Amino acid sequence: MKKTLVLGASTNPIRYSNAAVQRLTNGGFEVVPVGIEEGEISGVPILRGRPAMDDVHTITLYLNPRRQEEYYDYILSLNPKRIIFNPGTENPELMRLAREKGIEVEMACTLVMLAVGQY
Repeated sequence: MKKTLVLGASTNPIRYSNAAVQRLTNGGFEVVPVGIEEGEISGVPILRGRPAMDDVHTITLYLNPRRQEEYYDYILSLNPKRIIFNPGTENPELMRLAREKGIEVEMACTLVMLAVGQY
C-alpha cells in the first residue's frame, strides 16, 4: 500500500486532515500523521517536527503555502512519488521544486480521491 505522510495533521475531528488520516487508515494505508500538536487519530500517533522515514509514496498537504515554506527541505528530502496539494494548499513554488526532482504533483482533494477510488 502507498505509505502516506499527512502533513498538517490535527486532532480536531472537524479538520479535513483528521478525516484524511481516518479514511486512509480505514482503507488499509500506512499513514504517518505529522502535526504541531501531540495526540492521535484513530489510534495512530501524530508525530511532531520532521521525523525521519523511508519509502514515503505520497505526502498530502494540509498546510497553507506560507506554513509550507519551513518544510520544503524536509518534504523534498523524503523523495515521495507524489505530493497532493489539497484545496487551499496550492503552492506554485513548492510544485516547481517538486517537479524539478521528478515528484508527481497533484492539485486534488485526498478525501475525494479516496471516495472515488482514485487514490
